[in-house]
Amino acid sequence: MPHIGADVTLNDPALVHDTALLYGKVTVGAGASIWPYVVTRAEIHEIVIGERTNIQDHVMIHVGFASPTIVGDDCSITHRVVLHGCEIGDRVLIGIGATIMDGAKIGSNSIVAGHSIVTKGSVFPDNSIIAGSPAKLIKTVDNSAANLRNAAFYHLNARNYANGIDRLSLENIKQLQG
Repeated sequence: MPHIGADVTLNDPALVHDTALLYGKVTVGAGASIWPYVVTRAEIHEIVIGERTNIQDHVMIHVGFASPTIVGDDCSITHRVVLHGCEIGDRVLIGIGATIMDGAKIGSNSIVAGHSIVTKGSVFPDNSIIAGSPAKLIKTVDNSAANLRNAAFYHLNARNYANGIDRLSLENIKQLQG
């Protein structure tokens, strides 16, 4: 059974998995999905998760001592990511195992490569491809279409899971391709 604290606001998410633990002031946008073993903690500031954003398995989201954690719309926060007091723009994909630290800002339409560590206070503009430890700007490309497709895939998956369906149908696959 999930823990959904008294200060959590759920604005019609597509899915909040039974193992999710949401503590403190957390707002989850319409159509967003919270997957297995996600933990959010907002003891001081707030956590905001945008519409249709997917927070995948084993993600940890915490606020910084001096900053909230804000995640935009149509983002994919993939498996085992840590977000800590940072700001993520719209249509961003954060790769598996990446860490984004306090005061960091990732611009819209960006990709953060898996296992990257975005250090405290780092700022990356829209359309960035970011990689490394510490993370650096690799190049600038508008990733909005690809990132939006990934978010749409997870939104459809979340709606299915919420209805007890854990495999995509041929109709679902056609919908994603169309």
